[in-house]
Order: sequence, then C-alpha cells, then structure tokens
Amino acid sequence: MTKRIKVADLPEFDAASYLDNETAIAAYLTDILGANDAPLLASALGDIA
Repeated sequence: MTKRIKVADLPEFDAASYLDNETAIAAYLTDILGANDAPLLASALGDIA
C-alpha cells in the first residue's frame, strides 16, 4: 500500500530563499510570465522583493 502525504504535513516552501542572484530571478520571472497568470505574477514579485 502507498503511504499518502497530507499537504498540511509538508514543510512551507519559500521561493525567496532560492532567488539569490540575477540569473535565478530572471529564470523565475520567465517561467511565471509564461504562465500568463496575473495573481501568480503578483505573488512572484513579492517573492523577489
């Protein structure tokens, strides 16, 4: 039987800790812009700030 993982049991993810240089930020924004999702973009800008 496969063990199920509950979302509540997962550690919180903070993208900001991985956005430590211009290359990482540019790649992150490129992916976000490709999603064409305004709320996601707003959240991403918050991660970068």
